[in-house]
Amino acid sequence: MQPGQWGGHAIEMTADRVIKRFPAVERGRAVCEWRALTLLHAHAPGLAPRPWEADLEAAEPTVVMSRLAGVPLRGAALDRERTDALARAVTRIHTAVPSDIVREVPVREGHLGALIVRVRRWGVTVRPQATGVVRQAMDAGLAWLARSGADVRTTGEVPAVFGAGDGNLANYLWDGVRVQVVDFEESGRSDRAFELAEIIEHVGSWVEHPLDVSAFLGHFDLTPAETVRLRECRRLLALVWLFLLTRDAATRPRNPAGTAERQAERLLDRLL
Repeated sequence: MQPGQWGGHAIEMTADRVIKRFPAVERGRAVCEWRALTLLHAHAPGLAPRPWEADLEAAEPTVVMSRLAGVPLRGAALDRERTDALARAVTRIHTAVPSDIVREVPVREGHLGALIVRVRRWGVTVRPQATGVVRQAMDAGLAWLARSGADVRTTGEVPAVFGAGDGNLANYLWDGVRVQVVDFEESGRSDRAFELAEIIEHVGSWVEHPLDVSAFLGHFDLTPAETVRLRECRRLLALVWLFLLTRDAATRPRNPAGTAERQAERLLDRLL
């Protein structure tokens, strides 16, 4: 783990530890981070930082963990070795925590129901300013959601798993042998299809050095219900990213010019 261009907030680092301090309004994120670190340390040791201590009741909640070696997968070409290691790490996250424990974990932030509400709000506040292929894709995505929103939320036969909560490849660190995982501020109970879709559809998985989606998904023996759900989750997350990318500040863009238009084309492809 190391501070870098993809970090969401400032962290303090020493030679062997990382100290994350959260604003009081983000106390829930500190709780999620600590819960994930302790669960993964108990059930998948070595996959994530070792939890050292936490003060979750402080005015500025604090979580202290070990510092991991390795470099983020985002920002570098993903060869087959790294892709395979990423899939192994993701599989371990999903399978290590026993199902009876997962059932007691709160649903992760930003899961399907919350995303659908958010997208519908953006359809009112953001869509009117969009033009061209971006507007076309937004309209197509919102029309699909109006038809399929209830089905997207339905879990059916899809089992619950522990979800890391952030598909950004910057949170997956390659040390030359294995991939380890950091940043669990939005972690919680989820399902495998949604978590895989979040990795695949994250802008960091395609905008610079594309993830080989077929090779990655080849590691997961999805049930028919999960396969259907993966397709629908990918559509929803592609729509979410289209709205997010159109809000990228022109004066301080986080992605290359034209990324929103590329995302619009990706969404239209998903909807075919």
